[in-house]
Amino acid sequence: MHHLHLTYAVLGTSGVVLALASRRVRRWPLSEPLVALLLGVALGPHLLGVVDLPADRRDLLLLEGSRLLLAWSVTAAALRFPARELRPLVRPVLLLLAVVMPLSAVLGGAAALLTGLPLALALLVGACLCPTDPVLAASVVSGDLAESSLPARLRQLLSAESGANDGLALPVVVLALAAVLPGETLGGAVATLLQEVLVGVAVGLAAGWLAGRGLRLATRRSTLGEGPKLVFTLLLAVAVLGVARVLGGDGVLAAFVAGLAYNRLVPGSDRSPQDAVDEAVNRYAVLPLFLLLGAVLPWGGWAELGPGALAFAVLALLVRRLPLVVALGRPLGLRGRDAAFAGWFGPMGVSAVFYLAHSLHRGVEDPRLFAAGTLAVVASVVAFGLSASPLTLLYARRSR
Repeated sequence: MHHLHLTYAVLGTSGVVLALASRRVRRWPLSEPLVALLLGVALGPHLLGVVDLPADRRDLLLLEGSRLLLAWSVTAAALRFPARELRPLVRPVLLLLAVVMPLSAVLGGAAALLTGLPLALALLVGACLCPTDPVLAASVVSGDLAESSLPARLRQLLSAESGANDGLALPVVVLALAAVLPGETLGGAVATLLQEVLVGVAVGLAAGWLAGRGLRLATRRSTLGEGPKLVFTLLLAVAVLGVARVLGGDGVLAAFVAGLAYNRLVPGSDRSPQDAVDEAVNRYAVLPLFLLLGAVLPWGGWAELGPGALAFAVLALLVRRLPLVVALGRPLGLRGRDAAFAGWFGPMGVSAVFYLAHSLHRGVEDPRLFAAGTLAVVASVVAFGLSASPLTLLYARRSR
């Protein structure tokens, strides 16, 4: 327990320091998650040795920390734009979910074969990496730079997709787990999957509707203070996450559905004060998780993946998503430049960490899963952290 409390102290203190220097950090050619990741590497057992956790506590912290952050982030993604602006995106988002995401899992799994993984485990790696991370994507689709540089439809599409596919990646992961775990059957996996999805959607719809009606009633009766109003959706996400998990549903999917239902009922004037909270969660609440990830990176496991590890990391960045979105640019209603931008900015981050930890929690014992998955995540955080601002500015200059 001493190591766990020391980890809390280090993660919290480091997050506070980075938050206090947030304006200066945002001038650097590095994203905040990348800075936190590098700081975690420095504090980890291979350098300073301040943070050193056993595997079971590492997995629990990564699983529940990423689950909570995803619930907050997908709720914010569902609320980022008015509901009427999201209706025209239904068809392209469905195309991204039904075509791009499964094919991304297959291509990511094919790339993982270069590390010598067996086919079933490689497909599980691809499944864990297939969802677009809403936390890292938020830095591109929100904020002054994004609003002044990118078309509204492109930002809306990336936001809606990143919110939806984090919960809906569960079917892909569950089916891949059925192939890896010896005690799993396809019928049992499908039954579990249907329960989690249906319960998650039902809980999300009910909770979002009740929260929206409650907010309208409290506003009309002047019983809701301005302070609680700022964190209302964060509390809603935590409540929905807990209720869905207790009832056996997918908590992340439930949080996104709750955000959509809440969005339909609450006017924009009641959502706008929460924009600052949205930025705070996606830019700063996530920092302790990336710092922890940096501290527990499996350097030895990466070396054991062999010479194909580097090729896998590069292909995971270039082949997993980019060519699919570019090829489907016309059906998605995207011009060539927009399709390339949307294809590149589909980062692997918190969502991938969540599904990797979820797979370990379900009983996958092969350490190569965590090694290969975290290698792709780190490659994505580095590439995304270095390219987000420059490519957004380049897009703006080319558009002008």
